[in-house]
Amino acid sequence: MSSRYFTEEHELFRQSLKDFLQKEVVPHIEKWEETGHIERFIWKKFGDMGFFGLAYPEAYGGMNLDLFYTVILLEELQKINSAGFSAAIWAHAYLAMTHVNKEGNHDIKEKYLTPSISGDKIGCLCITEPFGGSDVAGMRTTAVKQGDSYVINGSKTFITNGVYSDYLVVAAKTNPELGNKGISIFIMDRDTPGISATKLDKLGWRASDTGEIAFDNVTIPASNLMGEENKGFPYIMQHFALERLIMGINAHARAEYALDYAKQYMSERQAFGKSIDKFQALRHSFADCYADMMMCKEFNYAIADRLDKGDYVVKEATISKLRSTKMADEVIYQCLQFLGGYGYMEEYPMARLLRDSRLGPIGGGTSEILREIIAKMVLDNKDYKPAT
Repeated sequence: MSSRYFTEEHELFRQSLKDFLQKEVVPHIEKWEETGHIERFIWKKFGDMGFFGLAYPEAYGGMNLDLFYTVILLEELQKINSAGFSAAIWAHAYLAMTHVNKEGNHDIKEKYLTPSISGDKIGCLCITEPFGGSDVAGMRTTAVKQGDSYVINGSKTFITNGVYSDYLVVAAKTNPELGNKGISIFIMDRDTPGISATKLDKLGWRASDTGEIAFDNVTIPASNLMGEENKGFPYIMQHFALERLIMGINAHARAEYALDYAKQYMSERQAFGKSIDKFQALRHSFADCYADMMMCKEFNYAIADRLDKGDYVVKEATISKLRSTKMADEVIYQCLQFLGGYGYMEEYPMARLLRDSRLGPIGGGTSEILREIIAKMVLDNKDYKPAT
């Protein structure tokens, strides 16, 4: 591990996290993968261990630690071979909770952030829509102000924790005529009348509850607006930097896990009188995969370091997700090949890894959208300014 970014305290945290995951999470993974329902007790245990509060203010129960504690959490979650469980955890801790922390006022933070850190409440972030996909500015969900309330109508889809969460952070248009300049961010309780959710059946990420959510005349207090009205789009854009870097880190970590497993398998698998890690074709293919993983890993660490220092790294985080998720797909595909027929068997980890990894180039902005964002920033000198 690079001592440039990780201290002895970081490594002690990593080991304690590994021990926790092996003892408290791994024994339940197969059940959660089958049922698509992560039982509530584990959320409370994560909260009791402080894992949800790593990046958050002490005033609300957090620990206000540097970003490399989050990097460690993300990496180790990828190495228990359930991207669905991992996604449920980080979507709560770094999608929903990020907006609550950054845009929520003190009252909202006390009501939602404090119990989120303790593991007593689970959140989800609702941006993507059935007709919009990566086109955030094209959202159709509306929030119409009526006196001291807002009335929400519309739908969201592909929402991680969309079925079993306790509260929702929702993007909606408060001024549709303004396009992306007319979006606002709201928070609402799951049991608010008019909210319904349908669970989606997925190729991978089987443990997580991905939902399609409908809002039918959902009436919430005007005080549930987070931040300023019509400032939602820049809020979303600046938080995308963290989300995309998270997905890049996830990608290099699952590729590393796949390589570690393949390395062990290749050292034990015999063919033609020797272990298969002695065949030049396989050795060189492994070396290429390892080199690609390390390039992404070191890049991601460098960008995490800059983000931790307060740099606005939208371009670099976009590059992280674009390249790292593509790399992970390619590396895991090759690692499955290293296992031969056993790679295709469900009792070995590669089949699930392959399915889970495929969402990387889709979720949090498709690779096609990311290339266009990079092109705009590099070729057109577009500057995505942070919200002020």
